[in-house]
Amino acid sequence: MKAGAPPAGHHLVVGHGFPTVQSAIDAAPAGAVITLPKGVYREVVKIPASKKGLTLRGATGRAQDVVIDFDNANGTKKPDGTTYGTSGSATATIAADDFKARDLTFRNSFDRKQHPEITNTQAVAVKATGDRMFFDRVHFEGHQDTLYADSPNVTTRSRQYYRDCAITGDVDFMFGRATAVFDRATITALTRGSDPNGYLTAASTQRANPHGFLIVNSEVRSDAPAGTYFLGRPWHPGGDPEAIAQVVIRNTKLPAAIKAAPWTDMSGFPWRGARFAEYRNTGPGAGTGADRPQLTAEQAKQYTKSAYLDGWNPA
Repeated sequence: MKAGAPPAGHHLVVGHGFPTVQSAIDAAPAGAVITLPKGVYREVVKIPASKKGLTLRGATGRAQDVVIDFDNANGTKKPDGTTYGTSGSATATIAADDFKARDLTFRNSFDRKQHPEITNTQAVAVKATGDRMFFDRVHFEGHQDTLYADSPNVTTRSRQYYRDCAITGDVDFMFGRATAVFDRATITALTRGSDPNGYLTAASTQRANPHGFLIVNSEVRSDAPAGTYFLGRPWHPGGDPEAIAQVVIRNTKLPAAIKAAPWTDMSGFPWRGARFAEYRNTGPGAGTGADRPQLTAEQAKQYTKSAYLDGWNPA
C-alpha cells in the first residue's frame, strides 16, 4: 500500500460496481476515497454527517473533465406539487466534517430563460455545512446562490477552505454563515444585462463569530459593464438580527464591473451595520473612500487564513 493510501476496501470508483456517485457514497465507509472517471454525472448528491472524512476526487486532475450536474431551482416543483426551496435545490448537499473534494466540478444548470414560469430562481450547486471541509481545485458553477457555505445551525461554526477554486454566478453566489477562506480563487461574475448585475457575496455570519468570508490572493473576473456589480450585501435569514455579515476581500484583483460604492443594503438591513472591509486590492475595480472600508496594516493581521481556520491546517 502506498503511503497515505486509504485502507483496502476504502477506495471506490464510480462505474466499477457503482453506477452513480450517490451509490458509491451510500456504500462508502467513513474516511473512504471515491474516484470519479471523466464524464458528466447528472444526479443529485447527498453526503450525510455520518460519512466523516470522505473524499471525492476527479480522476483526470482537471476539474472541467468531471462534472456533477443537476438543474433544480428554489421554485422547481417536486412530484408532490411542493417546491424544493433554496436549500433543497442543491445539486450536492454535503454535511460531513473533514470532507475533501479535488479536481471536479459541481454545477447547477438551471436556466432562467427556459423556465419563465419559475420566479424563485435560486439554484444552488453546493450546500456545504461541515467543519474542516477542504475544496481543492474545484469548480462551482451556477447563477443565483451558486455556493451555499453554511453551518448546521446558528450555534455551530464550520470552517471551510477553498483553494485554487473557480466560482461562477451572478446574484449572491457566495453566501451563508460558514467561516470560509477563498484562497487563490477565480471568481467569475456573470452579466445579466442589468444594473445592478449582481452581488458576489451575501454572508450571514453570526454576530458572535468574528470570521465569516475571507477572499484572499484571488481574482474577480467579469464581462459585465463597468460599475454594475456589488461585492456584497448582508443577508439576515428570516430577519435574524444576530446575522451580522463579515466579509474581507484582500490582495485581490477586481474588474471594472465592480461599483465604486461596492456594498449595499439587503431586505431593510443597512450594509454599514455589517462587517465589510477591503485591504490592498488591485485592478480597475479597486478603490478607496468613505463607501469602501479599508483595514489598516495592523488590523489586517487579524484577517488571515490562519485566523479564520483557527487551529486547523488543511493538508
